[in-house]
Amino acid sequence: MATLKVFLWWFTVGATMALSVIMLQGGIREVMEAQGSVWDLKLAQLLITIMGGGLLAGCIALILNRIKKT
Repeated sequence: MATLKVFLWWFTVGATMALSVIMLQGGIREVMEAQGSVWDLKLAQLLITIMGGGLLAGCIALILNRIKKT
């Protein structure tokens, strides 16, 4: 249970950090200005990037947590 808690916490932190970087680079503005099916594509790209940031942070946290325990 503690492992899941660590993963979810760092997943949230990583996803939030990825979203903040995207917002700083103007990615959200591009999605808002896109029209038609391009809008769906841009939104999918953003979600994949945000989820990737969360997964990266969560997996690194699990690895470091396992190293710390041994």
